[in-house]
Amino acid sequence: MTAEIFDYVIVGAGSAGCVLANRLSEDASVTVALLEAGGRDTNPWIHVPAGYYRNINNPAITTQYGSGPEPELGGRIVNWPRGRVLGGCSAINGLLYVRGQAEDFDVWRQLGNPGWSFRDVLPYFKRAENQERGTDDLHGAGGPLSVEDVRMENPLCEAFIKSAVAASVPFTRDFNGASQEGVGYYQLTNKNGRRCSTAVGYLNPVKSRSNLKIITDATVATLTFEGKRATGVRGRFRGVQGDIKARREVVLAAGAIGSPQILQLSGVGPGGVLKAAGIDVRHELAGVGANLQDHYQARFIYECRAKGSLNEVWHSYYKQLKVGLEYALTRRGLLTIGAGVVGIFAKSRPDLETPDVQFHFMPLSAEGSGQGLHTFPGVISSVAQLRPESRGTLRITSADPDAKPAIISNYLAAEADRRVLLDAMRLNRRIVAQKPFSDIVVREYMPGFELSSDDELMAFARAKGTTIFHPCGTAKMGSDAMAVVDARLSVHGLTGVRVVDASIMPTMTSGNTNAPTIMIAEKASDMIRADARARVAA
Repeated sequence: MTAEIFDYVIVGAGSAGCVLANRLSEDASVTVALLEAGGRDTNPWIHVPAGYYRNINNPAITTQYGSGPEPELGGRIVNWPRGRVLGGCSAINGLLYVRGQAEDFDVWRQLGNPGWSFRDVLPYFKRAENQERGTDDLHGAGGPLSVEDVRMENPLCEAFIKSAVAASVPFTRDFNGASQEGVGYYQLTNKNGRRCSTAVGYLNPVKSRSNLKIITDATVATLTFEGKRATGVRGRFRGVQGDIKARREVVLAAGAIGSPQILQLSGVGPGGVLKAAGIDVRHELAGVGANLQDHYQARFIYECRAKGSLNEVWHSYYKQLKVGLEYALTRRGLLTIGAGVVGIFAKSRPDLETPDVQFHFMPLSAEGSGQGLHTFPGVISSVAQLRPESRGTLRITSADPDAKPAIISNYLAAEADRRVLLDAMRLNRRIVAQKPFSDIVVREYMPGFELSSDDELMAFARAKGTTIFHPCGTAKMGSDAMAVVDARLSVHGLTGVRVVDASIMPTMTSGNTNAPTIMIAEKASDMIRADARARVAA
């Protein structure tokens, strides 16, 4: 292991890393190593879409981080599970296929990142996509990432959609179409009713390539350097300490936690943070671990009269058997759902040009993610601000690569974040008050209709709100003093190392972050190959 040398060494086999491994190894003249800290994706519940609910806190395939103590949340710690398995977070996430708004990427370009406008990135969304509805100006078919419609009919979901329309939210069939605004069903990264993680879509078809080596149980401690050039990685590979060398580049695709953590452990980052952790400063880069952003949600829970809640199945062996047989025989039904069945993208104020709040509606209810479902028939309607202004930090506290970094998200620190979340909560109440949903509601279990003032609702959001698992921005792309990578995703001031994952996002996309992360890796693979050709030509 210590003597192995590859052209490209990819750290992290998640949403971005599997894409990179596929695309870079298309060139048979180069060798590629894909390193994953976890193991193979053999857990059967990974591949059953609704299994995300069982696996989100499973320590065998996740690392459980914590954000906090959060100053605006009464010092609470917010649980942050991240995938530790082939496929990474795409193997444990809620499967929702949401690109964000075209304006999100135009902002990236306006922040000084040429090549990242929506017009520039759309071809990569389309290249990745295998859209079951077929191709059009905005969608692709035949790509590795399968995108399917919900394969379930549910009266609770239908009632919620009708009530949203009654509350003046327009109906939409496609949140990734010409306009994001509206209420409708989410599409999922499923393939024939099974999860299509990047390990399934991108890695499995090419894992036998002779120029691609997949190494699981690979914990990277640091980058290795010659001067300012990254030459490889050092760590523990299948229990053996050693180095793996990169002739051309190391590509960090370890996610919004892992990539900045590895940079800081390698002496790349804010000098004060590194020195406090006992790390020699190799390259001062103030933005590593800064600019942390995440979506924060307030979850409303309703007890309902109508049938259709997954809670009823959870507490009935007979219904579990029936649902299991339906899935096994038809790949349809409750086991095909993700972390949202119905979605809403809406404007918190009518004068806005684009939606700034998102809803996830689920025909189930529980006290928290991965916990047992309530005994009553319940549903969840969660609301979140799409583009938070609050910013947090990620900092190592030790030179030990197994030590978890200190994470502070600063949820709700910005006044605008609090105002928009309040507006979203009030919109939820307006929708729930409309027929037909109002006719099937027994009670608002959480927070309870008796809580109605701004202060009461905000106190509820602070006490019970939580992440939607979308951390990003900790190695942001740009040219300002806090930028970590340039528009080609190379780390400023260094050679031989790039970052390719959600950490490079300068600002959050307006929605779930898995599809944009896959797009980033698709685009990065072209840039890496183009830069290699340019070096040869020079």
